Amino acid sequence: MAEPSDTNEAGYLERWFAGNQESMEEYPREHSRKAIIAPKFIRMLWLKEEKLDEVKEALKFQRLEKFVKLSRNIYPDLVNVFLTNMWYDEDTIYSQVKRVDIVINDEVWLAVVGLKNASITVGRGNTTTLEDFNKVQFFQSCLRNLNTESRSYFVGGLVVTPRILAFIVIWLVTLRGFNYVVLTKEDLMLMYCLMGKIKVNWVSVIKEHIIKKRRKPEY
Repeated sequence: MAEPSDTNEAGYLERWFAGNQESMEEYPREHSRKAIIAPKFIRMLWLKEEKLDEVKEALKFQRLEKFVKLSRNIYPDLVNVFLTNMWYDEDTIYSQVKRVDIVINDEVWLAVVGLKNASITVGRGNTTTLEDFNKVQFFQSCLRNLNTESRSYFVGGLVVTPRILAFIVIWLVTLRGFNYVVLTKEDLMLMYCLMGKIKVNWVSVIKEHIIKKRRKPEY
C-alpha cells in the first residue's frame, strides 16, 4: 500500500498526527484556523539603557529574566498540533507531535526557562493570598493622572514602569487572543506582585494559560 502523499490534506495530517484518527478529525474542526500569536520578548540591555531599574529588579526577583528574553522561530502549525494532542494532570502537560512525545514537567520548566513550581498561586479564582490587594486602588496608584476616575482599566493611562510590567504580563506571560488594551483583575494582581516583590508561582500561571488555550477559543 502506497504511503499517503504530503501534498494532500490526508497525508499531511497522517504524518503529523501519527495516525491518531480522533486528533486528525479534531484539528481542522477546532485548531487549524486559530492564529498563534507570535511571542514578544524584552532586551535587558534596552531596560538598562532606559534606566528602567525597577523593571529589571522586578524580573530578577521573580526569576523571569530568562523567560522574557526567549526569542526563537515559532511554527504555528506545529503549535496547533501540540495543542490538539495535549492532555494534562495536576503537575504535567503532555502532547505528541510527529510521533515525538512531549512532556513539560517541573524539571523542564526549570531547565528551559529557569522557573520553579513554587511560591504563591495568583489567579482570578485565588485572591486569598493577596488580602491587601485592592484592584481600584492599585490601578489608580499606577496612573499618570492620579485624579482620573474610570471603571475601565486602560493600559494607556499608566506611568512608564507599570505600563512595561503590564506589557510583560499581557504579551509575554499570559498571552491571549483578546483585548490587550484593558487590564483584567488577574493582570493587575500579577502587576501588583511584580511591583511589590511578592513571589509568584509563574509555572502555575503560564501552565494555566496553556491549558486555557486548549479549552477556550479566545485564548
